[in-house]
Amino acid sequence: MNYILVPALVILMGLTLLSLIRGIIAFLRTTRVDLESGGADNVREMQLKQNRAMIARIKYQALAILVVVLILAFSR
Repeated sequence: MNYILVPALVILMGLTLLSLIRGIIAFLRTTRVDLESGGADNVREMQLKQNRAMIARIKYQALAILVVVLILAFSR
């Protein structure tokens, strides 16, 4: 069972990192757009991207925690 769960955990950790990086990039772009234009229409779109990235990160983290629990449960 560990042959399936460990690669799944690695993949979920990678997806978590990817969504974290996407959220940080969206945040930096929002800050730059805000400073340059004083609150343009694109700010709303970038804030939505931040929210989607955060929700994705939370989902991947929850799944990774579930996989760790399964690994611990099956290792006994």
